Amino acid sequence: MGGRAGGSGTAGSGTGGSAGSAVGGAGPITTVDCSTPMPTGGKTYTGANVNGTINGLNYGIWTNGSGGSITVFTDTPAFSTSWNNSSDFLAHLGLDFRTGKAYTAYGTITAAFVEKKSGSGGGFSTIGIYGWTHSPCVEWYITEDSFNGIGGGGGTTVTIDGGQYTLSNTMTTGTGGANACESGHTGSWAQIRSNRKTARTCGIVTVSDHFAAWEKQGWSLGTLSMVHINIEVGGGNGSIDFPVANVTTTSN
Repeated sequence: MGGRAGGSGTAGSGTGGSAGSAVGGAGPITTVDCSTPMPTGGKTYTGANVNGTINGLNYGIWTNGSGGSITVFTDTPAFSTSWNNSSDFLAHLGLDFRTGKAYTAYGTITAAFVEKKSGSGGGFSTIGIYGWTHSPCVEWYITEDSFNGIGGGGGTTVTIDGGQYTLSNTMTTGTGGANACESGHTGSWAQIRSNRKTARTCGIVTVSDHFAAWEKQGWSLGTLSMVHINIEVGGGNGSIDFPVANVTTTSN
């Protein structure tokens, strides 16, 4: 959905235990089973701009290329997606807020993911948690894994959920801002990133702790628009399964 994502990403070991069962807002998630199998069945949607809701979560595809597919599952916070030379391609499952509230209004925001990727992600890729805030318009990434290797980051390192992340804040331009920024926004917008130093393919992310770490740097965050388990690639021919892809909050 956003401006072009830089070539950054990460993956690492996960935490054991049973998968968090809360779906679509009843959190927090405390454990995730990294051996969770991919569910069967599901409903597949194809296209360049796909949006829908299932199990209280929002799913979608956005691309400025040739499109792709996403499969979602009834009663299970999971999805799979594939692409083929789709230029900038994103697919997600998570929560859309759009209520004009800051992230602090939602209590503790957590995300749980388990993923297995194959193929290629083109010139850049990022796998993890993703979203936007409004007023100011910020496109943000918490990168846990990548097809291309984890990129660098800023000069600040923080420890969240037992892992180290480098923080960065840059300005960008492109067509994505017109789609995802608040109504009436023009020009550039900020891209704020937490890049995990040790890549992982399974884990729990305390999203609200990343927001707090960014604010501690003096980086302004506006009202929370969305929090998604997300894959973004810059082309290639590949696919990824998320047998767990869940986002919850402790307050509405």
